[in-house]
Amino acid sequence: MFKIIHKSGKTKLRIGEIKTKRGVIQTPFFMPDATRAVVKNICNKELEKIGLEAMVVNTYHLYLQPGMDLIKKAGGVNKFMNFDKPLLSDSGGFQVFSLIHRSKEMGKIYDTHVEFKSPIDGSWHELTPEKSIQIQFDLGVDMMVCLDDCPPNEFSREDLEASVNRTIAWAKRCKKEYLAQIKKRKIKSEEAPLLFGVVQGGAELDLREKCAKELIKLDFDGYGFGARPVDAKGNFLEEVLQFTADLIPENKIRFALGIGTPEDIVRCANMGWDMFDCVIPTREGRHGRLFETINNYELRITNDKFYNTININNAKFADDFSPINTNSELIELREYSLAYLHHLFKIKDPLGARLASLNNLEFYGKLMRNML
Repeated sequence: MFKIIHKSGKTKLRIGEIKTKRGVIQTPFFMPDATRAVVKNICNKELEKIGLEAMVVNTYHLYLQPGMDLIKKAGGVNKFMNFDKPLLSDSGGFQVFSLIHRSKEMGKIYDTHVEFKSPIDGSWHELTPEKSIQIQFDLGVDMMVCLDDCPPNEFSREDLEASVNRTIAWAKRCKKEYLAQIKKRKIKSEEAPLLFGVVQGGAELDLREKCAKELIKLDFDGYGFGARPVDAKGNFLEEVLQFTADLIPENKIRFALGIGTPEDIVRCANMGWDMFDCVIPTREGRHGRLFETINNYELRITNDKFYNTININNAKFADDFSPINTNSELIELREYSLAYLHHLFKIKDPLGARLASLNNLEFYGKLMRNML
């Protein structure tokens, strides 16, 4: 399922391949978030042209809308969204836990399950490790993630310890349900989705180690870094990320969930992390912030800044008739000007957000390819 082809002599960067039922993915790689079965404002053919190999869909959001009955009727989420490349589904845990941590009225966390209120229609739902796995099988994805207890940054050590214990217990239940679903659905081994456990523990190294060791006993295909990669003050948890990466066996995939910024992706790839996903390229694009390359991506041998961020809303772009991106593979980015893009944002036309998002996604695609 996963093999390492090359390892950097200067860092812990790993070049590898992940084999899924819908194709082979080169690592390290970045997945844009197709949260509700769509990357906002972007169609799949454009993602293909940019060279992005996989996407992430959101179990929680798709379960609530359009609902699993419709997705099963469509033949799975790939067919529903007309995407024939690999998809990874998250467990839904991050969204449910964030909902509850923001407002206690939205649900409650138990050792056995989570209850939550839909922000769409106010209906109540129960999510268990088993149900999360069942939903992900119904989605028909290539890669899925165990339901874990995802704590906020400000959690006390006592609360973090409870989170780790719950994450381990739920991972055991997820693995058991995964095997049961493989048998029930008569899925051949070469077509089975990859399953990831998630390592929790906040910034407490011993808790990260405890969680990783227990999850490794369950022999998942890969292991993720759980919770946000920054502390309560916003400091990047570099030591914790490296420590966690080193805990994960060499022959297993390392998934840095929710990471993120271009510099954090480079840092984490050089620590030995293989997979990344984040809303940043499209979210920033929708706000008029565009990534542009400098220094030719000499990422493995320098810590120098390798990109700039421009804000197209800045008045200086009002009469800048140079292309959005002269070197783009996309004709729109080569032929539309920065002045025109500035105008689109001024009049709040959705084409502006679309062009800016395309620019950023292409930047991320090239960023990952230049690590190989």
